[in-house]
Amino acid sequence: MAKNLVIVESPAKAKTISRFLGKDYKVLASMGHVRDLPKSKMGVEVEKNFAPTYMISPDKKKVITQLKDELKKASKLWVATDEDREGEAIGWHLLEALKVDPKKMPTERIVFHEITESAIKEALAHPRQIDQGLVDAQQARRVLDRLVGYELSPLLWKKIRYGLSAGRVQSVAVRLVVDREREIEAFKPEEYWNIIGDFEKEDAKMKKEEKSFAAELSKKEGKKYEVKDEKEAKKVLADLKGAAYKVEKVEKKTAKRNPAAPFITSTLQQEASRKLGFSVKKTMMVAQQLYEGMDVGKGQTGLITYMRTDSVNLADQALKQIKDFVVKTYGKEFALSAPRKFKGRKGAQEAHEAIRPVDITITPEDVLGHLEKDQARLYELIWKRTVACQMKEAQLDKVAVDIIPEGTAYTFRATGQTVKFPGFMEVYMEGRDEDEEEQQHGEKFLPELSEGEMVNLDKLNSTQHFTKPPARYTEASLVKKLESEGIGRPSTYAPTISTIMVRGYIEKEAKALKPTELAMIVTDMLVEHFRNIVSYKFTAEMEDKLDEVEDGEREWVPMIREFYEPFHATILEKDKSLKKEDVVKNEETDEICEKCGAKMVTKFGRFGRFLSCSGYPECKNAKPLEGSEQAKMEESPQVLELKKKFKGKKCDKCKSDMEVKTGRFGPFLGCSNYPECKNIMPILVFSGVKCPKCTNGQLIERRTKKGGRIFWGCNKFPKCKFATWSKPIKNTKDGKGIVVEGKDGEEVTLGADGKAKE
Repeated sequence: MAKNLVIVESPAKAKTISRFLGKDYKVLASMGHVRDLPKSKMGVEVEKNFAPTYMISPDKKKVITQLKDELKKASKLWVATDEDREGEAIGWHLLEALKVDPKKMPTERIVFHEITESAIKEALAHPRQIDQGLVDAQQARRVLDRLVGYELSPLLWKKIRYGLSAGRVQSVAVRLVVDREREIEAFKPEEYWNIIGDFEKEDAKMKKEEKSFAAELSKKEGKKYEVKDEKEAKKVLADLKGAAYKVEKVEKKTAKRNPAAPFITSTLQQEASRKLGFSVKKTMMVAQQLYEGMDVGKGQTGLITYMRTDSVNLADQALKQIKDFVVKTYGKEFALSAPRKFKGRKGAQEAHEAIRPVDITITPEDVLGHLEKDQARLYELIWKRTVACQMKEAQLDKVAVDIIPEGTAYTFRATGQTVKFPGFMEVYMEGRDEDEEEQQHGEKFLPELSEGEMVNLDKLNSTQHFTKPPARYTEASLVKKLESEGIGRPSTYAPTISTIMVRGYIEKEAKALKPTELAMIVTDMLVEHFRNIVSYKFTAEMEDKLDEVEDGEREWVPMIREFYEPFHATILEKDKSLKKEDVVKNEETDEICEKCGAKMVTKFGRFGRFLSCSGYPECKNAKPLEGSEQAKMEESPQVLELKKKFKGKKCDKCKSDMEVKTGRFGPFLGCSNYPECKNIMPILVFSGVKCPKCTNGQLIERRTKKGGRIFWGCNKFPKCKFATWSKPIKNTKDGKGIVVEGKDGEEVTLGADGKAKE
């Protein structure tokens, strides 16, 4: 019988930790949070100091029963959940749900930055108790977000459209994307021209490619000069006609470049987006797998330190290991004499570590064949960044050459650089938001040039350009902006971005984030009537207050009250004074209703704007607006095929023709005699793949009630509840599983439990 019961969040973490502990320890998983606020009501007693009412999640009741049974057999309990606010709260909720009496059951709290044998044994040797400051900070955030969501969302339902949601951080993130879109819409491009000369050094012995170089017109009469239009460009070319070109000045200098700091949560999300094309959600999912433990040939062990951190610090033992590795692998000339320290942001948790490999000697080459492709790629990114941050700076020879056309007031400039000593660049270069990775060994080649030397002009090129508007945010640049504004914390970036996309506020075009019309309407309403909710400064100050709660410098209940009372008063006032037509204005069109002859107006619905008869409710005629989401759905190949298939089908109630229509749950059949006849029939889309669980049913296309997301479920529901988000392709040969379409187009095999098979 195990004397010690250790509880962690996930089975993977439990499996790794079990390896390091003896037979006196039993490690079990809580499967994440076991308690939360109820879904059916607010669950916060405003009149009783905002006391939250927690419930054991229905899907966790079995877990709690199993843990209670194991607890009866144990003589000591160890809470080993993650070291941040969320982990502390999970640990506290576990003790409450299990009704642990510390007088009868000795209970210890252990934390660790990495899941390795030495880290776990060190944690066991230095346990502590639950940190109430961390728990209160998490509780305060949860209560605050519940109050905002439960009071503001219903107001949006009344004034804009049913089913909308608002959130304290998510609405600010949406506003950032909306504000950027408005900047883009208001941007007026300005014309400018580049004039670039193709030159050659006068040296018959050199090959053409060795002596050729380009220089751009940069100055006139010694001052910065920009050519505004074609007329001006032609004048410059006329002025330069027949001129001889001389090297006026050559500047050479050695510049040093330092490596980027080791990864914190936000920079890992940004770099994984730039270099690997990962969403922030995927980055955190893969990082979690690397943290919780993988087997790379030496048994299950954690590969990286904890991935939710805002600290750029590295442990002394890690710094020593990195230096030894650099000396051995790259040579003494690449190693630092003393560790390089990095400055973190204000308020960062300095006691934590940056994200790094737990063992730098486990190289990216060592994990190949043991990890999945994405796991190996993310590990390589973290490994390279960590090693590079403790290598010597790169030394670059930079050259700038000014060339003057004799007898004119113009100056051309050519620049180039070569790597004198690569330093950290031997291992790693940080990516750019523009996805323009710098070349590791120089940008441009320039031949050796001397002041006073004449050079030959081969050709002058004048090209028209226009200034570009600011770029739309990507997931990476939005995380960067949220962090720079102090909005959110490492654990919130990924769920915030996922939420605003799932809820239909933001769409992705390639990598760019684009707000929907819905986002524009909701943001405008919140900015006008609930400025604090979407204020960047206010939201950042609230994060600082939550940090103060965590540090024990502020009580959470007065903080919530200070926010809630004016917020609630505004909700009540706007509920009475704000009219729907003030928020979403119906616009009159020139289109005439074919049923009653009245003018059609545009209204806003679940799929954006649509045309509706101005005679409503007497005339209920409505149809999609050209170019709207509804119109796109009705013109999609799937719907057009269904219209062809069901053409001529009669209503079984009034014998009128049935029409294929689209709603929140996809296409359906509706009577053309509506509203006199309201008969509707579902259209089932069969996959042709048998259900792997009950084997009697077939998987059909379904849609979620919230958001209308497509999934595939058994047509024998509710008797059989098998479902998958992935599109079924075929059954496996043994009939015990199905093959589905993966995210990147690859085929994935699922078992009868819906989980992917190795």
